[in-house]
Amino acid sequence: MNSSTLNEFLRQRNLLLNAGSYEEAKSNFRWPPPDEFNWAVDYFDKYLAETSTNPALIYINDELFKSGDSRILSYHELRARSNKLANALSDLGISRGDVVMVMLNNRPELFESFLALMKIGAVISPATTLLLPSDIEDRASRAHFKAIIADPEVVSRIDQIKGNLEKLGVKYFITLSKPGPGWLNYYELTSGKPENFQGVKTKSDDLLLVYFTSGTTAKPKMVMHTQSSYPIGHLTTMYWVGAKPGYRHMNISSPGWAKWAWSTFFAAFNAGATTVVYDYSGRFSAANHLKILENYGVDTLCAPPTVWRMIILEDLTKYNLEKIKSFVSAGEPLNPEVIERVYKAAGKYIRDGYGQTETTLMVGNFPGMKIKPGSMGKPAPGYDIVLVDEDGNPVGTNRDGHITVRTSPRPIGLMVGYDDENKNREVFRLGLYFTGDVAFMNEEGYLYFVGRADDVFKSSDYRISPFELESDLLKHPAVAEAAVVPSPDLIRGFIPKAYIVLKPGYTPSKDLAYDVFKFIRLNIAPYKRPRAIEFVPELPKTISGKIRRVELRGLEREKRNKGIRGEHEYFEDDFPDIRQLKV
Repeated sequence: MNSSTLNEFLRQRNLLLNAGSYEEAKSNFRWPPPDEFNWAVDYFDKYLAETSTNPALIYINDELFKSGDSRILSYHELRARSNKLANALSDLGISRGDVVMVMLNNRPELFESFLALMKIGAVISPATTLLLPSDIEDRASRAHFKAIIADPEVVSRIDQIKGNLEKLGVKYFITLSKPGPGWLNYYELTSGKPENFQGVKTKSDDLLLVYFTSGTTAKPKMVMHTQSSYPIGHLTTMYWVGAKPGYRHMNISSPGWAKWAWSTFFAAFNAGATTVVYDYSGRFSAANHLKILENYGVDTLCAPPTVWRMIILEDLTKYNLEKIKSFVSAGEPLNPEVIERVYKAAGKYIRDGYGQTETTLMVGNFPGMKIKPGSMGKPAPGYDIVLVDEDGNPVGTNRDGHITVRTSPRPIGLMVGYDDENKNREVFRLGLYFTGDVAFMNEEGYLYFVGRADDVFKSSDYRISPFELESDLLKHPAVAEAAVVPSPDLIRGFIPKAYIVLKPGYTPSKDLAYDVFKFIRLNIAPYKRPRAIEFVPELPKTISGKIRRVELRGLEREKRNKGIRGEHEYFEDDFPDIRQLKV
């Protein structure tokens, strides 16, 4: 990248870092027009590693957490370590355009791999370590991996299909442990390699990332991003997170999903901040994460709604959260009840944000903005968001519409497209990118999420938003999580049915069902009240933590077709005296 392009990137970065208001940022920000761009070489190595004096990474695993210690890597050290890996991979024959699957947990080697692969011009395909052999094989057949860098816990699963992967073109298998037959050792590869690497010149439209969506409603889609769409595009995410040079930023997200690249990697490093990661084993512990926020001086925290819902189950008065400068949430819309609970404990609102694997942060409650709990916020700098009907006509204020992005001019943070041309034609049309989500905008320009276009349903001709009802149900003291789906009904077509996970200390019973229906009748408008509920131990979710309502919809259809009732399923009609309650 020539110096003028780097200077423009830095100018726009600094504009967002120093913006006095959202209005200032929105009106003045312009996407940098890169010609040649390699973020890892030109920005990370030649700017950050030379100018930043604060750490790049604070790494904590379970052992370090117990001792109160951490492993700290500077920007200079990450540059050197990733250069050693870049040299090693280049010596193997991995080069520009080759696709490499990276299946690593939240450890320094993950950061090194991202940087090294960018430097040699390779294409990164991040993947969670939770994938099954069939998932890995499917991705290899579609993305054409040349190599796989895998965490030790994944090796046995890959070995089950290793022969098939080799037939699909996978040539190199690299892991961090003592390797078995056909595997290379990560540390042996990098041992003795030079700490300097010139890097490959890449164009802004060269492919950089291949992600597979979490599959909330369908088989995962393959999403393609360039050397500019995520590295430069996440300037909007950096601005929303509120990270600054020298801040300590923590994003609670599993590697392998776009959210990790969004916030842990690009947003933090675009700001010149220190990213804090906790590589924990076993089940998620909200208590442990709350202790880390205190003990390691975290300034900005980003977490998905699933995590926030678990955090508020803890006694937040035990923790000092007031020193944290910023809370944000993305991945799914955040329920207003959760926002209020955290505000009461920490004196700050969680600022909701909206984007997709296909994009960077598109809509958000940005630093300094007036927060309206329940709102996604306003369009991000660099994004022209418009709500439209099926024909692409803008809808009026307070009317539901498809969330779309104008593609002329095309925002840098927007993906190249999918590997499915039919899907591309579906989402890129009429000069717009259709996100597949529905929202409405109020008179002040704030956007409110309604739901996925295929999650919203009608009951007695009323349009029902599952998310809105789920937010209402979370206000009941016994409800930890809720998922609302349409349940077939002879009269109304569909009625809203709520699957409910209870908080610790509550058990399913008819008395509790009565109490929930009483709450529903007193707090939710008649046209959209859930008329059936079912207590379940857990909700079906993707491995990235998003509720699979599509699975619940199918289950509900099957139950109603067979005329069967769940073990802890209750209908409003089971409690005739409920109707006597005065609202």
